[in-house]
Amino acid sequence: MEGLDALLAESKGATMNGNSYSNGSTQSLSMPPMMYSTKSKKKNPTSLVPVTSVTDGLKILYNEKLKPLETAYRFNDFGSPVLTNSDFDAKPMVMLLGQYSTGKTTFIKHLLKCSYPGAHIGPEPTTDRFIVVMSGPDGRSIPGNTIAVHADMPFTGLTTFGGSFLSKFECSQMPHPLLEHITFVDTPGVLSGEKQRTQRSYDFTGVISWFAAKCDMILLLFDPHKLDISDEFKRVISSLRGHDDKIRVVLNKADQVDTQQLMRVYGALMWSLGKVLNTPEVARVYIGSFNDKPVNEAVLGPIGKDLFEKEQDDLLVDLMDIPKKACDRRINEFVKRARAAKIHAYIISHLKREMPSFMGKSKTQKRLMDNLEDVFAKVQREHHLPAGDFPSVENFREVLSRYNIEEFEKLKPKMIQAVDDMLGHDIPQLLKNIRNLYD
Repeated sequence: MEGLDALLAESKGATMNGNSYSNGSTQSLSMPPMMYSTKSKKKNPTSLVPVTSVTDGLKILYNEKLKPLETAYRFNDFGSPVLTNSDFDAKPMVMLLGQYSTGKTTFIKHLLKCSYPGAHIGPEPTTDRFIVVMSGPDGRSIPGNTIAVHADMPFTGLTTFGGSFLSKFECSQMPHPLLEHITFVDTPGVLSGEKQRTQRSYDFTGVISWFAAKCDMILLLFDPHKLDISDEFKRVISSLRGHDDKIRVVLNKADQVDTQQLMRVYGALMWSLGKVLNTPEVARVYIGSFNDKPVNEAVLGPIGKDLFEKEQDDLLVDLMDIPKKACDRRINEFVKRARAAKIHAYIISHLKREMPSFMGKSKTQKRLMDNLEDVFAKVQREHHLPAGDFPSVENFREVLSRYNIEEFEKLKPKMIQAVDDMLGHDIPQLLKNIRNLYD
């Protein structure tokens, strides 16, 4: 992967000059911190807090304005868990998804140019667990239960999936210059058949959805000989709803077929994806053979070799841009979360308002749950909200069935206004002040 070494050398040089881009959010360290003002309930209208990066500002805004709204309406039970400081400080993550033996582990090994602790490669389903490959002082594997309670790592939310999942989760640490900028998530191969899904002792699709919300890029790997999308793989891809901008498709091991066959394989892959990815845009597909072996030029010919090199360079550029865009991605996810939390508050308060004061509560709750589509439409019209920001009706109904609507909170306009002020004023002001300060 030529160009990767140049990226690391450039980043190292930038750090030596006093600029850190490790998480894309901290800029020149020699500049004095700005004083960011946030509204306070006390008589003193502002409380000055030193902010040296966008990440620091987002932490303050989350704890003071967004987190109270999420807690009041139990957004964390319906959406993602409460954010911690480690979630804001985490390095960008890249998750690899695909059926077994499509080259997920080999892809990571190819980028690192070495193996990592816990890596197993073979034609059979070798990776049976989620492995997070990240930077560390020495090469070692850490069990999932230990990682899940580590306050400095952004994986505490995985405890909600239980010990059965944590036994299939581990962290692989090793000192590597690339891992100082990007963390990789290797996943078990998606198998076909209903039996494979029911025999998993944890919510596989739920775990994928959790990681998808945290990741900066999601790579879907396909093999020329495994183009069929199984039922479980379809469920996994559907769970990525809302993260379409992160998805990249990789047709790996493409040098196993000749040029004519590759053209037919590419068409078949696009046809299969078109039935799963319900988007009008065409998915970006990278074609190549991402391993340590040279391209099989005898099969592809010189034209195929040039194609592979160009595709590999394009994917490398995409990966190189991840650390640079990490700060913008974090802001994007934060704003997306704030909008989702606000819409969730409107939905919950509307359901609460529809409940009777005395008799017929159970019948009313059943009626509301059966007609959630109408409830969403009413909330959308009443508050002039975009339909694309609303959650999945099926998932919302499933979680709502565990609660008594009567116990939810009524609408609190002050909390909604605080989030609106944060989106309309605080975040733009934060970005403006931070960037102007270091220009």
